[in-house]
Amino acid sequence: MSRVPRRRGSSGFYHVIIRGVGKQVLFERRGDRVFFLKILERYSIETETKLIAYCLMENHVHLLVCGAMENISLMMQKIEVSYSGYFNRHYERTGHLFQNRFLSEAIDNQRYLLTVFRYILNNPVKAGISAASAYEWSSYLLYGRAGSIVDTSAVQTLIGSWEDYETFIGRANDDDCLEYDGYCKDDEWVSKVIERETGEKSGIAIKSYDKESRDKAIIMLRLAGLTIRQIERHTGISRGIIQKAK
Repeated sequence: MSRVPRRRGSSGFYHVIIRGVGKQVLFERRGDRVFFLKILERYSIETETKLIAYCLMENHVHLLVCGAMENISLMMQKIEVSYSGYFNRHYERTGHLFQNRFLSEAIDNQRYLLTVFRYILNNPVKAGISAASAYEWSSYLLYGRAGSIVDTSAVQTLIGSWEDYETFIGRANDDDCLEYDGYCKDDEWVSKVIERETGEKSGIAIKSYDKESRDKAIIMLRLAGLTIRQIERHTGISRGIIQKAK
């Protein structure tokens, strides 16, 4: 079976995730994370891929990047090959370390760019590990820092000062983001869910329903696993209406 082509966005911003095969732990000790960050910086520079944010969890990694998808794919290939070789040598293991190819989601507007940025930095909070500001293996403390591995200029223009940034990260997200176990939930999957749940080949048809039927369809899609953003994008129905559907 051929691979589903990656969705490309016009903005050049992407949320990228890599995960350990079978939930394999990727980082056993501090030195592993240090090595990963070194090659992340090296290959982002080599491939001219701008790194906006990162967070290293135990068995997966979140990245917010900007660049051509071809360059991003090359960067991720280099990282996976280099880190797999390093990890297998150090822990005397063989075989694949990462689960399939990396996950990616195109970011198509400024609102969602900020949502993904905050989501990535809040992963330690979500996992119950620590406050975002106390987690050593994310780019939280690098906001606005010149010469660091990340370039936060794109989000700085939208967020503002360090005080504004702290307040912003501390707020809850009102959008769902790509999860590390959500690879199958691409546009093709969304379309299949819409057709299965509503009988419509295109989600746009739901927009013309009467209010009661429309809200019922929205609820069905939410219960079937679609996010607010997926429903909004595939049906053309506004976020406010989706959130109010009961």
